[in-house]
Amino acid sequence: MEVTEKKAAQVNEQAERSDSSFDRKRHIFGAIFGPLCALLVYFTQIEGLSPESHKLLAIMTLVAIWWITEPVAIPVTSIIGPTLCVVFGVVKMKEAFAAFANPMIFLFMGGFIIAKAMMVNGLDKRIAYGIMSMKWVGDSPRRIFLAIGLACMICSGWISNTATAAMMFPIALGLLEAIREMMAANGKHINLSNYKYATGLMLMTAYACSIGGVLTPIGTPPNIIMLGFLNELAPEAPHVSFFDWMVWGFVAMVLYFVIAYVALWRMFPADVKHIDGAQEFISERVNSLGKWTRAQKNTLFAFIVAVVLWVAPGVLSIIYGSDAAIVKDYNKLFPEAIAALIGALLLFFLPVNLKSGEMTLKWKDAIAGVEWGTLLLFGGGLAMGGLMYTTGLSEWIGDAIKAMMGGHPSEIMFVAVFSIAALLLSELTSHTAATNLIGPIAIGTALSMGFSPIPVAVGIALSSSLGFMMPVSTPPNAIVYASGYIPITKMIKSGVIIDFIGILVITIPTVLLLVKWIMGV
Repeated sequence: MEVTEKKAAQVNEQAERSDSSFDRKRHIFGAIFGPLCALLVYFTQIEGLSPESHKLLAIMTLVAIWWITEPVAIPVTSIIGPTLCVVFGVVKMKEAFAAFANPMIFLFMGGFIIAKAMMVNGLDKRIAYGIMSMKWVGDSPRRIFLAIGLACMICSGWISNTATAAMMFPIALGLLEAIREMMAANGKHINLSNYKYATGLMLMTAYACSIGGVLTPIGTPPNIIMLGFLNELAPEAPHVSFFDWMVWGFVAMVLYFVIAYVALWRMFPADVKHIDGAQEFISERVNSLGKWTRAQKNTLFAFIVAVVLWVAPGVLSIIYGSDAAIVKDYNKLFPEAIAALIGALLLFFLPVNLKSGEMTLKWKDAIAGVEWGTLLLFGGGLAMGGLMYTTGLSEWIGDAIKAMMGGHPSEIMFVAVFSIAALLLSELTSHTAATNLIGPIAIGTALSMGFSPIPVAVGIALSSSLGFMMPVSTPPNAIVYASGYIPITKMIKSGVIIDFIGILVITIPTVLLLVKWIMGV
C-alpha cells in the first residue's frame, strides 16, 4: 500500500509540473497577441457601441485571449479585467468589484469548507471505501470498474473533482498492481502502460469525477458560475434553486455515467474474470480507517444540515406550491448561500474534545480548503459579465450572433450552438474560463432573442463538464494521464465518443425538456 501511495504522490506531482510544448506555445502566443488584439480593437472605429462599451470590448478581448491561452494564472486575469475597467474609465471601482461580494461566492465558499472538513476528517475516504467494499463488488474486474466510477461520481458531487480524483487515484493504482502481481504469479507478465484494462480504469476514474460534478450547484465551478450569471444578468428570470439543479443534474449525471461506463468497458475490457487480492486490498484500506471518529460524525451532521437546508425549498414547493407564503419566507431566511455557511460554521462549533477545546475543523484547515483562485475567477467573471450587460456590449454581441444565425433561429439550434461551443472551448482551456467567457454572451443573446436564458445557461454548464478528450481539459484528466497508462490517442478517441454522444443525446434533450418543464419557461 505504501508503494502505491508513493507512486500516486509522484504521479500527482508530475501532473502538477507537466507543461507540454503545446501549452508553452499557447502561453507565449497569448502573451503577445492578447495585448495586440486588444489595442487593435481599442483603436478601431466600431459603429453601435458607446465609448464605455467600446473600451470594455477591448478589455474583454484581452481577458478572453488570456483566459484561453493562460500566459498568467486565470485568477490573475480575472482581476486584471475589472482593474482595467476602472483605469480606462468604464466604471467606478465600487461598481467594477461589486460582483466579488455576490452571494454565490459565499455559497461556493461554504461548500469548499464543508468539503475540506470531509477530507481532513476522512469522511470522503469512508464513503469511497464503503462503496468499494460492498459485497456485490467482490473481485470482479467489471464490478470494480463500476464501483470505482460510482465512488468517484458520488464524492465529486459534493467535493471538488480534483480532490476526488487525487483521492481515488491511489485506489485504482493499487487494484492495477494487484492484477499485475496476480498475472505474474501465473507466469504472465504484463506492462500496465499498454494494458487495456489499466487505460479504461484510469479513464473511468477521471471521467466519473467530472460527471459527478454536474449533480449539484457546488459540484463544479461552471454550475455556480452560470447560476451567478443568471442572477446577475437576468434577475427577472425564475430563480433556479439548489433542488431544481439537483433534479436535472441527477438525471444528466446518471445518463452521462451510463454512456461513459458502456463506452469505456467496450473499448477497454479486462482479460481476466477475477482479480486475486482485490478484496484484501480494499479491506486493508477500510480497516486502516478504524472506527467512526467524533470528527467524522460531526462532519456528517454538518453536511446533512446543509443538504437539508438546500433541498427544503424544493420539497416545500412540491407540498405547498412555489408561490406559498411558507416557501417565500423560507427563501428569505435561508437562501442557498446562508445554508452553505450554516453547515460550514457548525464545523467550528461542534466539539471533538471539549477539555482541549478542539472542534471539528480548525481555521487553518478551512482556509487551506478554500480555492481562492476559483473564487477570484468567479468574481472576475461575474464582474465582466455584469459590465457587458450594463454597458450594452452583450446586447451588441447578441445582435451580431443573432444575425449570423439567420435572424430567428430555433431555440434548439440556439442552445446547441452555445453548448457545443462551450464543450469545444473547455477541451482547450479551463472549463471555468470557458464558462466565464461564453456565459454572459449566451445569456445576453438569449434575452435579445426573446428566449429564456435558463436552458442555455444550464446547457453551457453541463457541456463544460464534458471535457474528456485532452489532459489539459480538466485536472482529473491530467492526474490520470500522468500515470503513463493512457496513450493520448486513446484518451482523444474515447473522449470524442463520450463528449458528442453526451451532448447530443443527453445535454440538449435534458435542457430543452426537463429544465423547461421544471422551470416552466
